[in-house]
Order: sequence, then structure tokens, then C-alpha cells
Amino acid sequence: MNTLIKNGIIVTTDNEYKGDILIEGTKIEAVGRNLRVEADKVIDAEGMYILPGGVDQHAHFSFEFMGERTKGFETTNAAALGGTTTVIEFVNQEQGKGLVETVEGYRKEWVEGISMVDYSFHPVITDPTPETFKDIKNLPAAGYPTVKLFMAYKGQFFHSDDEAITNALLEAKEAGVTVMVHAENADLIELMQKKAIANGETDPYYHALTRPPIVETEATERAINLARFAEAPIYIVHVTTEGAVNAIKKAKEEGLPVYGETCTQYLLFDKEYLAKEDFEGSKYVCSPALRDVGDQEYLWKSLKDGSINAVSSDHCGFTFDQKKMGLDDFRLIPNGTPGLENRLPMLWTYGVEAGRITKSELVDYYSTMPAKNNGLDHRKGYIAPGYDADVVIYNPAVEKKVTAEDSLNALDYTVYEGFDQIGECDAVFLRGTQVVKDGKYVGEKGQGAFIKGTAFGTAFR
Repeated sequence: MNTLIKNGIIVTTDNEYKGDILIEGTKIEAVGRNLRVEADKVIDAEGMYILPGGVDQHAHFSFEFMGERTKGFETTNAAALGGTTTVIEFVNQEQGKGLVETVEGYRKEWVEGISMVDYSFHPVITDPTPETFKDIKNLPAAGYPTVKLFMAYKGQFFHSDDEAITNALLEAKEAGVTVMVHAENADLIELMQKKAIANGETDPYYHALTRPPIVETEATERAINLARFAEAPIYIVHVTTEGAVNAIKKAKEEGLPVYGETCTQYLLFDKEYLAKEDFEGSKYVCSPALRDVGDQEYLWKSLKDGSINAVSSDHCGFTFDQKKMGLDDFRLIPNGTPGLENRLPMLWTYGVEAGRITKSELVDYYSTMPAKNNGLDHRKGYIAPGYDADVVIYNPAVEKKVTAEDSLNALDYTVYEGFDQIGECDAVFLRGTQVVKDGKYVGEKGQGAFIKGTAFGTAFR
């Protein structure tokens, strides 16, 4: 079966133009103006924008925090509704098992036959043994060209020290594997948290006050220096603050292969959201913590100048009930905010419509560059012949408010409740199959497929 999408405004990382797209089976067959072809299905996209399907390179569907676990891949219809057709999940290594072995087992048990969008994985080192580091060289052949380590969360099983990060960098550079780090100084955080609790400061707001910008800036600088020592590339995930951005900028100016992303919530929320009454502030507890308005504006500017190259959701689906674990101690609030379906419409509304970014830049941040970063750009991130037919038809004429009632994230809230939204995904195609129609999800459970990433992504180029 083939599908012809006509008269839409096609947006690439370089330009936008009115044109047509022919989908043949699972691939894009042709792109051009006034394509004269017969098609089984014709969609008139007059007045709408045609974008490549989004690639969300930072999502959590299996994150565990003090015994609580996030919602899983059964909620990825939310991604499709928001124009994201590929998600990349972080999978914590199981103690005593290899990186590849862990991800393969997780994929079979929790993802295959369940995911509604395509998927790939970032293994997370939690068992820093010589065998684990040797296993890094096996990641590309299995299709996992990245590996992550947490500098934060002292005392948790997934915390890594400088030795572990350095060993990973040394092994990964030879294999073309991109090392990603969550950069926060775990010792400083623990010190400030203990002082806060001793002073009776237990509310969610103290999550931000005990994770000030300096803990991220210092850890980012340290991670860059470890990469400098190892002569290896490094990728800093969820950058939130001016100091961390400046550390990346300085490294780039020195010619070092240092890259970073930010996330939707850090562009739109400040730490005052954690002060909401009736424990509502707990919904905004994520790490690194939300910052000041000035940091938000600096992040937007840093996207424009290329200091950070992607916007992810860092989707982490804990319910409000789960967040209430920390009613008497903010340290026990499960960290993370849901945002799987909000990334594209929020970037469009508060980026494009607000004049902060162009439509072409949006395509780069939400789709093309994440595909490149993770070695998926042989199939994802572009509207071009031969690529997977992951296509979003975005209708800019729709205006509405974000509500939990309309959300597919299967949670009892959305942090974007009441936010204005300009536009919506009128239609979404996943490898040629329509999964969103007239702004509603119409796909099926299990339609997603594993996409192998290739080694030597952006950080090596």
C-alpha cells in the first residue's frame, strides 16, 4: 500500500517548502513538488507542516527509585500522539550480568510486542567491574552505540565514581561508543540534604535548594576533564544551568568533542514550581533540579548557538501517589517528570511561535540531531527517499490547553496542566502506518520495532 501526502509545507533542518511525499510500504519513496503518482491513499495537508518523526533520546520506562517503578512501554502511545516515533530508553545493568545481556533480557520481557513506537536503548553501567568495561566493545554489534553513567545519587546502586567513568571512556573511544553522563556532584548533594533534613526542611522546594547549580556545573567540568584525560568524546545529558553550558562551550572552543542536551521542562519551568502548595510541588521534582528563569533563557540561546544540540523529554512516569512517598522527606520523592507527548507541541508553542527558534531548528533539536547522536540517522530524522516513513503532519491552526484528561501518559497528572498549546499532530505515520489521525491515537500495541544504532555517532564526528 502506498500513501501520498500532498500540499504540505515540508520542514527540514535547512529550509521549508510546499511539497508532496510518497510513502511506499515502510519507506519514503519520493519527495517533491506536485508529484504525479497514483496512490492507494491521498492526504491533503494544505496549511499544515510536515516534519520527520521525533526521536526522543532520553526516556525512562523502567526507572526504579527506592522500590517504585515508572510506567512502561505500554504508555508509548503518548509518544506517538506527540509526534515522537522513536524513543531511546535507559536500561540499568543487572548486577552480575553484562551490558548486552541485560538489555537483551529487558527488551524481550518489557518491550517487544508492547511498544507503540520504535525504540532503541542506552545501557547504564551499575556494576563497574573489568568484565563490564570489556563488554563495552560488544555494544555496537548489538545495536547499542551508547552507554551511560550516573555521577549523582550517592548510595544508590547506579552511582558511579570518577574511576568508573574514566574506565568507560577509555574503553568506549576505541569502539565508537558514546559515553553519556548525568553530571551532578553526589557528595555535595548529600551534604546539603543532610543539613536540610536536620533543620526540618522537608518540603519539595528543598530538592532544588539542595541541588543548586554549582553541583551540576562542577560535575560537568569534572566529567569534561575526565574525558580530556581519556582523550575521548563525552555527552552531558539534561543540561540545565548557565554554568554547565559554559563548561561545554569552553570545551568546544578548545576543540574537545563535548556535547550536551537539554529537556523541555528546563526550558519552561523554574524552581518556584516546587513551592506549590498541597505537595503539588513534588510533581516537579526531577534531577538536576529546576533552575531560575535566567537559566531558561540561557538554554534557549544555547540551542541557537549550538552549545547544546538536542531537546529531550527525560520522560519519567511516576504517579502523584508514588511521589507522596516523600511527604515527610523530599529525598524520598521519586525523581522525574512526565513529558513524552509534550515535547514537540511545547517546542512549537514556546519556541517557534514565541520567536525563539525557527521551524528548521526545531526539526534539528527534536529529530535530526538526536538521530545523529545515537547512530540512527541511517533510518531516522529525515524526510528523504529511503528513510523510514516516520512522518508528522502538524496543524498549527489548533489552539488548546494541555490537560491530564487528554493525556495518554497513564498518570494522574501532567506537569503541563493548563499550558497554552498552539498546534497539534493531526496525523502521524510510523514506518508508513498511520498511528495518529485527526489528532487522536489510532495505532495498536506492539507496532514499535527495535532499531539498531550504529557506532561513531555525533560525538565522534
